[in-house]
Amino acid sequence: MSANSQPRNAPAPVPGAEPEGREAKKTLHRSILGSALGNAVEWFDYGVYGYLTIYMAVNFFGSEDGDGGLGVTLTLATLALSFLVRPLGGLILGPLGDKVGRQKVMVLTVTLMTLATGCIGLLPTFETAGLLAPVLLLICRLVQGFSAGGEYGGAAVYMAESAPDKRRGFFGSFLEFGTTVGFILAAIVCTITITLVGDEGMLEGWWRLPFLLTIPLGLTALWIRTRLVEAPVFAEASAHRETLKSPLRQVLAQNWRQLLVLAGFVVLLNVAFYLILGYMPTYMSGQLGHSTAQGNWMLVAVMALMLLAIPPVGALSDRIGRKPLLLTAAVGYIVLSVPAIMLLGVESLILQFLGLAVLGFLLVILVSSVSSTLPALFPTAVRYTGFALAYNFSTAFFAGPSQTIANQLIETTGNQLVPGWYMAIAGVIGLVSILCMRETAQATLRGEVIPGAPDSVGWPKKVYLEENRVDAEERRASFQDGV
Repeated sequence: MSANSQPRNAPAPVPGAEPEGREAKKTLHRSILGSALGNAVEWFDYGVYGYLTIYMAVNFFGSEDGDGGLGVTLTLATLALSFLVRPLGGLILGPLGDKVGRQKVMVLTVTLMTLATGCIGLLPTFETAGLLAPVLLLICRLVQGFSAGGEYGGAAVYMAESAPDKRRGFFGSFLEFGTTVGFILAAIVCTITITLVGDEGMLEGWWRLPFLLTIPLGLTALWIRTRLVEAPVFAEASAHRETLKSPLRQVLAQNWRQLLVLAGFVVLLNVAFYLILGYMPTYMSGQLGHSTAQGNWMLVAVMALMLLAIPPVGALSDRIGRKPLLLTAAVGYIVLSVPAIMLLGVESLILQFLGLAVLGFLLVILVSSVSSTLPALFPTAVRYTGFALAYNFSTAFFAGPSQTIANQLIETTGNQLVPGWYMAIAGVIGLVSILCMRETAQATLRGEVIPGAPDSVGWPKKVYLEENRVDAEERRASFQDGV
């Protein structure tokens, strides 16, 4: 069977309907796995780079002590520069996904990510290659950043368009489940390696191992993605000639409000995400003086709890709506970020863990609904383009540099609460954006209009879910098999 075909004589699936029969369920589960595993590859790479920041600073920027100073800032700046090419990836890969299909672009992105991350493990160091070493590192990060510009948006859109309308929150949560798995794997691999060989062994070359392990993980994701069918919602739109020659022009002209809403929400989402899961190991060791292994294992424990909570919270969003949960998370970050960061600086391991757990729980509430909420901000013909454009521009210029900015502000001001204030400010921006969203739980993603009840902007109400459910059922009932 080809990657985009259905079994012979099988009817095309009704987009948004519950799968009927063993083959349909198998196809859905494969779609969810392919999306989640590819996303895990992206965040495994990101996690490894974060956990090994101090060792990368020594090997690529000649840092003598790796104590959280200039070498670490330059290492994080290299990561921040890679975020600047994410919008370019979004500008190219997003419209491409709206023209040729989500599945084909997802195959391309996971291939590029695997190559770029694997190559980092083969690079010469500053000691052997001089300035060429950081230049080569930057090139690898730029390739990874370009591919990431299409990866997350493509995986989220594909998963949302493949899931049943009534359980999009539950199935969509597995995208972030994959993200968390990637981070946990990165933390476990890095921490075990550090524990076994010590700091000296890591500096002498064992830092390469986690990057090289991306290759088998990425090849597995690639194998699965080449065997995926196209998302039913996009397949229907393509068959009915609802795709556009210039989705980029269309989304800028007709959906600019949705672009701003998504970009504002992503400021909160990714500032919290990158500071908690990416920067905390470096912050706790380089700035607070805790051991690297202690900070890593503590974060692994928090992420393991997050892993257990993500699918149930995603399912809860199908029942009570996306907006009540997202608003709770935004208010939580505004109120609790600074106190939680303060707990990380105390001597008690229990209180340190509590601080991380509070931040992690708020992150669970956010990420569990992301892949079901953000794709639904746009109609099908521009969904990939709109998501990739707004998500990556916001990430590149506001959220992506958060680690570098936070680290440098701490170095400049001496205020170790900077990460907490950063997340609190992002919470305010996110709160405004969430209030400007429609409620899209239970809504269909099909057609040429924006999903969700038009009057659901503002504070959430239960009635909007019923309006979405009735509309989706009526449209499924009138579905004509044209795919």
